[in-house]
Amino acid sequence: MTEATAAPTLRGAAVGRGIGIGLMYGLFRPRVLGAWRVPTTGPVILAVNHAHNIDGPMLMGTAPRPVHFLIKKEAFVGPLDPFLRGIGQLKVDRTTVDRNAITQALGVLDDGGVLGIFPEGTRGEGDFASLRAGLAYFAVRGGAPIVPVAVLGSTGRRGRLVSALPPLRSRVDVVFGDAFQAGDGSGRRTRKALDEATLRIQGELTAHLRNARRLTGRL
Repeated sequence: MTEATAAPTLRGAAVGRGIGIGLMYGLFRPRVLGAWRVPTTGPVILAVNHAHNIDGPMLMGTAPRPVHFLIKKEAFVGPLDPFLRGIGQLKVDRTTVDRNAITQALGVLDDGGVLGIFPEGTRGEGDFASLRAGLAYFAVRGGAPIVPVAVLGSTGRRGRLVSALPPLRSRVDVVFGDAFQAGDGSGRRTRKALDEATLRIQGELTAHLRNARRLTGRL
């Protein structure tokens, strides 16, 4: 049975954003493009490619609004557990249908907040080649627009001081795309509707990543 936890708060996510700003701009040189495309109010889902462990913190520190990320439960270990909860992040068990995480994520959207999702489910090539259905479910069920986000430059070179991180003061590009609706407007939540939404999402995210690479010169 899934563990019940306190709902994430906007105040906590705002604290997390402040920490992200300090760390990411202190350690690296983020270049943020298209942040104005994120709706200033109301529920929204940020769908982010995931190629490096800093991609989440980088988005938290560069997004124009506080973000509540769905994060795998394996990251909630030791002192990181209360810290991540305290800054409004959501713990999810990827091996099962985590109803508590689903309820909390929908609660974020119902409250007009920003939900951050790695639609590939785990760190990989960061090319949106393999999407899980969770993003489509939240977008259709929560009625929130999706803003595609490409984080580029976090992989490739390793830092000399900390090999697990990009080189200090290196440039990382964060490119926000145009918001879009995943559903077809019918309000259907059937398996077929979610499958169609997933394909629609994959097309939008792949096109955005291609455009972001061209825009930043990271071909």
